[in-house]
Amino acid sequence: MPVTRKRRAGGEKRAAVLDAVVDVLAARGYENTRFADVSAAGGVAISTLQTYFGSREDMVVEAMQVFTDREVDALRAVSAAETDPWRRLVALVDRSLHNSESTRQILVEFWRAAMRDDELRDHSAQVWARYRAPFLAAVREGASRGDFTLAHDAEAVTDLLLSALAGLIVSRVQHHPAPTPTDFRTVLLAQLRLMLGVNGEEPRTES
Repeated sequence: MPVTRKRRAGGEKRAAVLDAVVDVLAARGYENTRFADVSAAGGVAISTLQTYFGSREDMVVEAMQVFTDREVDALRAVSAAETDPWRRLVALVDRSLHNSESTRQILVEFWRAAMRDDELRDHSAQVWARYRAPFLAAVREGASRGDFTLAHDAEAVTDLLLSALAGLIVSRVQHHPAPTPTDFRTVLLAQLRLMLGVNGEEPRTES
């Protein structure tokens, strides 16, 4: 069984320090985020960081867990703001396409670290299920309302969509010249319409 790391006290100040850890993590990566870097970025003594987190590894792991939880919460907020299933899916896709560079970098660092860390791997599975849920709910709701005529299983369509979005994140982190987000979005939404059998309006234009 994986060992769960001990979480220590700290309150609001500790939460602010985790934000600094996230910033350093995006810039330096998992292996190169040190107490000294976070101390310089957040204006917190190294001894305070050691009190808050114990070890450098525990600090970085917790920062990634907090960050990914926030990403799930942000996606849920996007989902809750749109009642129409198709427009909701478009909004969820756009939320992913418009992630900041630092967000993409942290997600890739998180995926890399989760391959070799049991606690992060378990957290990654939970995050994936929660991140997937609003996409799947929109697909199922659209089918139940008659807005979609599914050509494939709702779960399979959702998994293909999320795999495509994750693949683009990896490509953009590596600064590949293609595909561009605009071209990718156009093709992805066109294919999604076909898989869902969307009835009615065309996808709304990207803001």
